[in-house]
Amino acid sequence: MTDTDAPPQASAASARGVAVHALIRVLRDQAFGAAALSVELERAQGLAERDRALATELFYGTLRSKSALEARLAPYAPRGLKDVVVKAELLVAAYQLLSLDRIPAFAAVNAAVSGVRAARGKQVAGFANAVLRKVAQGEKLSAQDAARQSIVPWLLEALVNSVGETEAQALIVPPPDKVVGLRLVSGKSTPNWLKNSAIGRASLRSRLVVGEGDPRKREGYREGAFVVQEEGAQVIALSLGARPGERILDACAGRGQKTTLFSEQVGSAGAVWATDVYPKKLEALASEYERLQLTAPELRSVDWTVGVGDVPADFDRVMVDAPCTGTGTLRRRPEIATRLVPEDPARLSALAEGIVRSAATRVRVGGRLVFAVCSVLEAECEALVERVSDVLEPIAFDCPELEAIWKDAPAPCAFRIGPSEFGTDGYFAASFRKR
Repeated sequence: MTDTDAPPQASAASARGVAVHALIRVLRDQAFGAAALSVELERAQGLAERDRALATELFYGTLRSKSALEARLAPYAPRGLKDVVVKAELLVAAYQLLSLDRIPAFAAVNAAVSGVRAARGKQVAGFANAVLRKVAQGEKLSAQDAARQSIVPWLLEALVNSVGETEAQALIVPPPDKVVGLRLVSGKSTPNWLKNSAIGRASLRSRLVVGEGDPRKREGYREGAFVVQEEGAQVIALSLGARPGERILDACAGRGQKTTLFSEQVGSAGAVWATDVYPKKLEALASEYERLQLTAPELRSVDWTVGVGDVPADFDRVMVDAPCTGTGTLRRRPEIATRLVPEDPARLSALAEGIVRSAATRVRVGGRLVFAVCSVLEAECEALVERVSDVLEPIAFDCPELEAIWKDAPAPCAFRIGPSEFGTDGYFAASFRKR
């Protein structure tokens, strides 16, 4: 890190300061937004819950509007904004000026100028002051327009072509209320604070919490009464249709939110294996099992593009929640849009195909495999289904808990779920039988 890249010296925590520091991590280190914000909120221990919510809004609002904000700043910074600290300060201030009404313009400008002065001195602070005062005179930015301007043309076109204009817009712009999805754990008492919470539209196990702060600090979390899991991700896990006594393989288990549901479903008579290419994720998975007091699964670190390790070939059902562009999560992870290139959907689809073909060898004949991605792009969804039809036969989903999604129609062989109809992130899933 150079002196120019160094963040400002730590001072008393503020909502704006948290947002700026998290944004610096994203701009400088290519950090994932959620992880960067989590680190900064953890550091700001004394920050009130209201200010933590404001920090979250400032950070994600700025990320989601980044390209539009840069376009507004550019005419007044003809040499560009190469200093990431100054850039972060100006972007957050521009978001406050152009997208929020409740923060007075003078307060937004003064806070940014003070931050730049502390980090880079009086001369640069004067530059920041001049730029922001000019920006403040411009027209307001709507959330819809700002988010749309921040999606590169090729990606916006691919989204619209894959899911239509309405769904594409819903994937880009988040709802006005920040909703956290929780999954109730079978056999555990529902905490009092969750008993009157909203039930999800797609998963009856889901509880939707608005503006309650971090649920992991609430009653019932330590006791394993619920799992923090977005409702759409719950739907994908349920789509496997695991039954008591079955043998289940979660081939791309990650930190195990879906895996724990499989263990609940198969019970003590069944068996669950969880694999992932990253051992650290499996360590987190094991910790989650301890919290939930579930029987630990068999864990293996496996790169399915290379081989199958010692994973047996007798599973009743296999879940492949494959690596993808993540375009279904853009409303929560807007930084994704700035990192994708046109070649990524095809590249990641080829990677996913290799994983599916390898994992399919672990399914018993007549057993089932569900392929899923948190992407909505056709290149990663329907296109892959066609390519693997030589080893896997499309078959209707076998999961009674999701019958409400089909709306009394026969269960499909593939489905999409997303924000327009269900208020979830965007997902695609396809069901197969081993030939």
